[in-house]
Amino acid sequence: MSAEHGHTSATADDKFQDLVAQVDTGARDPGGIPEKIILSVAVAWSLFQLWIVSPVPFMLGFGVFNDTEARSIHLAFAVFLAYLAFPALARSPRRYIPIQDWIMAVVGAFCAGYLYLFYQQLSGRPGAPSTIDIVVACVGMVLLLEATRRALGPPLMVVAIVFLAYTFLGPYMPQIIAHRGESLASVANHQWITTEGVFGIALGVSTSFVFLFVLFGSLLDKAGAGNYFIKVAFSLLGHYRGGPAKAAVVASGMTGLISGSSIANVVTTGTFTIPMMKRVGFSSEKAGAVEVASSVNGQIMPPVMGAAAFLMVEYVGISYFEVVKHAFLPALISYIALVYMVHLEALKANMQGLPRTVMPKPWVQRITGFLFGFIMLCVLSVGVYYGIGWLKPAFGDAAIWILSAGLAVIYLALLVLATRYPELEPDNLKNKNIVLPAPGPTIKSGLYFVLPVIVLVWCLMVERLSPGLSAFYATILMIGILLTQRPLKALLRGEGRLGQALVAGVRDLFDGLVAGARNMIGIGIATATAGIIVGSVSQTGVGSALAEVVEILSMGNILLILIYTAILSLILGMGLPTTANYIVVSSLLAPVIVTLGVQSGLIVPLIAVHLFVFYFGIMADVTPPVGLASFAAAAVSKGDPIRTGFQAFYYSLRTAALPFLFIFNTDLLLIDVTWLQGIFIFCVATVAMLIFAAALQGYFFTRSRWYESIALVLIAFTLFRPGFWMDMIYAPYEDVAPPEIMRVAGETPPGTELRLRIDGVDDIGQPISFVAILPLGAGTDGEQRLLDAGVELMQIDDTLMIDHVAFDSPAQRAGLDWDQTITAVLVPTNQPWKELLYIPALLALGMVITLQRRRHARRSIPTVPA
Repeated sequence: MSAEHGHTSATADDKFQDLVAQVDTGARDPGGIPEKIILSVAVAWSLFQLWIVSPVPFMLGFGVFNDTEARSIHLAFAVFLAYLAFPALARSPRRYIPIQDWIMAVVGAFCAGYLYLFYQQLSGRPGAPSTIDIVVACVGMVLLLEATRRALGPPLMVVAIVFLAYTFLGPYMPQIIAHRGESLASVANHQWITTEGVFGIALGVSTSFVFLFVLFGSLLDKAGAGNYFIKVAFSLLGHYRGGPAKAAVVASGMTGLISGSSIANVVTTGTFTIPMMKRVGFSSEKAGAVEVASSVNGQIMPPVMGAAAFLMVEYVGISYFEVVKHAFLPALISYIALVYMVHLEALKANMQGLPRTVMPKPWVQRITGFLFGFIMLCVLSVGVYYGIGWLKPAFGDAAIWILSAGLAVIYLALLVLATRYPELEPDNLKNKNIVLPAPGPTIKSGLYFVLPVIVLVWCLMVERLSPGLSAFYATILMIGILLTQRPLKALLRGEGRLGQALVAGVRDLFDGLVAGARNMIGIGIATATAGIIVGSVSQTGVGSALAEVVEILSMGNILLILIYTAILSLILGMGLPTTANYIVVSSLLAPVIVTLGVQSGLIVPLIAVHLFVFYFGIMADVTPPVGLASFAAAAVSKGDPIRTGFQAFYYSLRTAALPFLFIFNTDLLLIDVTWLQGIFIFCVATVAMLIFAAALQGYFFTRSRWYESIALVLIAFTLFRPGFWMDMIYAPYEDVAPPEIMRVAGETPPGTELRLRIDGVDDIGQPISFVAILPLGAGTDGEQRLLDAGVELMQIDDTLMIDHVAFDSPAQRAGLDWDQTITAVLVPTNQPWKELLYIPALLALGMVITLQRRRHARRSIPTVPA
């Protein structure tokens, strides 16, 4: 996404870039002084974000901003650029900025920066806004909503207005969601002056984490990494059946590391991959759909998962390392399955790959080389890990400089290696005789691009630094590469023109800083406006009312509420960006799903629910009739956008199935599993997902009969969740009479969980029944363990009642309360291993394979003419 758009007649590529600009960076191209102002402000925003995340302000003792001040300045930049970069209407001028937009940009930036400019005065009157405070808040919210409409379209603005209206009109709402209503002063204070609304957690995450990751991706793209990743993927996979489509999936996955935008990802890789897919036999719609499915999935691929991943850190209360660990397996399985679906499409149409420039080595040599490379990589990783572990205590503060020098040496060595091979220029797609580049030279020509990604992953996963600081160090390395790669290559190749090369490097850095800021306009605006919705929920308490509505609609069935949540995410996602969609749905429904899960006796980890919402949020970029990524792909492929969207949704069904599976089988999220268990789960889940993909495609070894497709779906489900069938065959718990609770608690080890079936009433006096999961305390007998858990019991005849629950105890957190009745104690049975059901599933799979291979063999026998 370039910061500067030429004034020449638009080529096809220019049209695609303009499509991205309209969605992500703003379609206005004023030229002259206004353009210089936009570029200068964008660079200033990027430099400000680098400054506040770096340790430099703390080292120097000045320029230190607290969270509220930083959020205020961050939003001021976003609002100012939104009014300058995004026209008000489709017919509004593109070549100049009207005076009213200048006025709204300045006023909007002032209102957003009000918390920074008057921080001391505001902190001296908490909860007592002055008239000026209220006026600034009202004007600021109106201008923020208009900026939202311009940058993101009407839907998010409309949703925010509905929630604001609900805040004021509480007494006039239906009884189930009615509230006392709020005054203008209280709403203005809550939404704008405090950090409960606009300047809440979502905007804080955008300020602290997201900007640096988006900037890092922009700089990496400007350095040429995007083209490098595409060429590497094509050199490795392009010769296989349907190779360009497989390469598109892998290239989009790698590009997902550097792009947080589905539309930008589609255009960046799609302008090259889609024509190549069409060349080997894919239709326009299927070529576009493959690119959409793979590009959208880039947002779920760790370690960089878009803004929502950083919001999970705050909302769920776990480290970013934990988020990545839980998200890794489903994302990897989803990508493997997409490659396999593309392979099946190629088999069905008997497609071929692209010609190679060099003949591949024999399989034995290739496997030997791979194993040798893998072993050397493991040895190098162990050496680096323990070497750094030795350096830090040995050299103290000087270790960082030693490590930096070592990194510089590695960079120079990889750059010297890269200069031995020609630059990877984009191919001319009009050339009908395109052949694939040789894998070895292609990979070696840009290995140094991987260094910043390694630094990012190392800081996040090994050093466990904050996401912001990790992105800062990776971005600083990326800036060094941008400034030096051109001059050093020119010097090493003896080309001369060092001055021109240095100027080109500075220009690349400038463009990267501008692109990073312009890519952030929509995200900054979206997180701020989503804060209005979150603020309304917290101020009115509508969350609990909606929970009750959803519980009534779902009849307490957790599967139904998951389906409702998925549908709501898809509907909202048709108009809301992924980040805003995730904030809204997770704020409203995540606690409800967890509560209903507990009432059903199912422990649903909060991270599983948030990932569920996140997955369906990104699915909305695919879903017709509004999926913007599908429209972008159709613009490239010249296909029908609606058909492209439906085909992309069909390809993405494997992604839609995964969230339902990991809600009920949290092993997929690597929760409470060992490394060996994790490897086993990965292997089984991957096989299951490939079988599910074959069922969706109606093709395995040959075209499937309808009953074979049904059998494959059941086999895949059994491999994913064998416990479902085992629970039907052999109950996991048996009901024990309530008076036996002391004996059962005494036989249950301390710290483990006791399941109780409870009857009682809810907050409004309605009868409820649920399963409470009570962690037992320490103690020598059952009574003491129950007391340590915070619960005292009373038996009246054959009825066992709860007599007392300690405040903030495990019992209270489990949902226990006074006067509830314990109707049963659930004791675990000696259930057989659920994995035993893999045996009949694999036998059934063998039968399907045998049938299909026989049918395939019969069709392959040539007929002899009579």
